[in-house]
Amino acid sequence: MAWRPLPDPDGEPPAPISESLDRVLRALGSPPMATRDELFDVWPEVVGPAIAGTCRPVSLTGGTLTVVVPDGGWASQLRWMGPELVTKLAVRLGPGVVERIETRVRPD
Repeated sequence: MAWRPLPDPDGEPPAPISESLDRVLRALGSPPMATRDELFDVWPEVVGPAIAGTCRPVSLTGGTLTVVVPDGGWASQLRWMGPELVTKLAVRLGPGVVERIETRVRPD
């Protein structure tokens, strides 16, 4: 049998892996990878450098953004700022992408 490169040059080209990942994420209730990447990119601009330096987003599922904070004080601050942050993120990412923010205390 002669060697042929994959995929078969006479067949369809392979689909980008991002399409497969997006299907999996959609099934799990998450937005597409591009949206998640953008969220992590705009986080410092949305929350400011002080918060971005200590609090970081870790997941976005079903409209709930989970943010890791170092202590209860930061958790309270983000809960207080929650509605404002959701509004700012809607402007940057689109409405409904982030509907609420949850915090998880995880000391460094």
